Amino acid sequence: MPNDQALANFCAFFNKLDNTCTEKLYEVYTEEVVFNDPLHHIEGRSALERYFATMYENVERCQFTYHTQQQVVNQAFVTWTMEFVHPRLAQGKLIRVAGCSALTFAEDGRVSKHCDYFDAGAMLYEHLPVMGRVIRWLKRRIR
Repeated sequence: MPNDQALANFCAFFNKLDNTCTEKLYEVYTEEVVFNDPLHHIEGRSALERYFATMYENVERCQFTYHTQQQVVNQAFVTWTMEFVHPRLAQGKLIRVAGCSALTFAEDGRVSKHCDYFDAGAMLYEHLPVMGRVIRWLKRRIR
């Protein structure tokens, strides 16, 4: 069973992740990893590497602040705030998104299942020129 260090290693890895180190995913993820977030479903570490490489390709900065962390046997849950800068979103200004990750660890301490939960609108859609205005207007109307 993974020890408490497995979750700490996972969190530390994401604060070092960028488009130059995605090939080091083998340190954190199993070969058969299943990854889900509000925008994607990915199976396999090589597909996940391509996803992260593409996602981080134009990101100028990405940092996670971790909050609540819980681990029971091979299951873990961590809440976070991600801050990132992308030149094509929000006119290149800092974007903050709150979220959480549910993780399942394999016997060797690497992640075999990773599911992220976050508001895709707050991360992406609200920062697109036309769609962003519509989504912000809808959110104001709903409140």
